[in-house]
Amino acid sequence: MDNRMAKERRVHAVFESIAGHYDRMNDILSFRRHKAWRRFAMEKLDIREGESAIDLCCGTCDWTISLARASVTGRIVGLDFSENMLRIGREKVEREGLSGQIELVNGNAMDLPFPDNSFDHATIGFGLRNVPDYVRVLREMRRVVRPGGKVVCLELSKPEWQPFKSVYYFYFRNILPLIAEWVARKYEQYKWLPESLDEFPGLGELEALFVEAGLKDVRAWPLTGGIAALHIGVKGSE
Repeated sequence: MDNRMAKERRVHAVFESIAGHYDRMNDILSFRRHKAWRRFAMEKLDIREGESAIDLCCGTCDWTISLARASVTGRIVGLDFSENMLRIGREKVEREGLSGQIELVNGNAMDLPFPDNSFDHATIGFGLRNVPDYVRVLREMRRVVRPGGKVVCLELSKPEWQPFKSVYYFYFRNILPLIAEWVARKYEQYKWLPESLDEFPGLGELEALFVEAGLKDVRAWPLTGGIAALHIGVKGSE
């Protein structure tokens, strides 16, 4: 089996399995920092009322909902390949009364089912490291965004300064899966998290991939000592 297809199938199985525990585990494993990271991303995105956005790998739709609240009236699409994750996200969207504004799509981030220049912005939160081809996803995000629109990636990253780096990697590789086993009975599934980060590009490397994907004015921010990072690029005029 092709390595990319094998990765896609494995990741799909992981997220179908952990969907019911996903939100709780995010809070526990990141010490709730993921909420602050997303608030920072929203500040830098600076979405305006009426603007549209697509949120790739939207999962249980926390960021999708934040985009809808900020846009107020704009069209927001959340896309994910896990129907179990979307089911939980759909329940959240309905509770928030946003079903008329948010459209949820079961789809693949590497092959977006939308025409060129369909949205004002495109976001992906904690999903890029899980796809088989990072640049292909970034190019797809660029393709569906209108000229002048932003492509935004919020993702785990790699701290570089010691001794924090050693402490963090020990926690990430050894303690985190044990917590997942204790809380969610999902040890094997959460072993994927450190594995996915091992092969993922660091802060500067991902910035270079944004440029390779054709994005302009690329900026990157390390977050919480570099354990996460925000990257933003702009689609230039066609």
